[in-house]
Amino acid sequence: MSVTLDPLVRDLVAFVADRPRPYDEVIDAWRTSCPRLTVWEHAIDRGLITRGRGEDNTLIVQATSAGLRLLQEGGRMPPRPVAKA
Repeated sequence: MSVTLDPLVRDLVAFVADRPRPYDEVIDAWRTSCPRLTVWEHAIDRGLITRGRGEDNTLIVQATSAGLRLLQEGGRMPPRPVAKA
């Protein structure tokens, strides 16, 4: 990844690693008017995020294992809920 895109790609992966999000929400939050700033495309091309269908058949975006690994290596894993005993 380029030095310019690296932090933004990590931010996008962290955004969807927190929980699978509807595709429309992700695209709206990560829309850009600059064709040279291709955060979404870099994340998809590198296999860091993926699109799929949710239980209600809506299109969702979530982090892949490669995306989670990228966050772990960078110390950016999202907080996980603690299971109650």
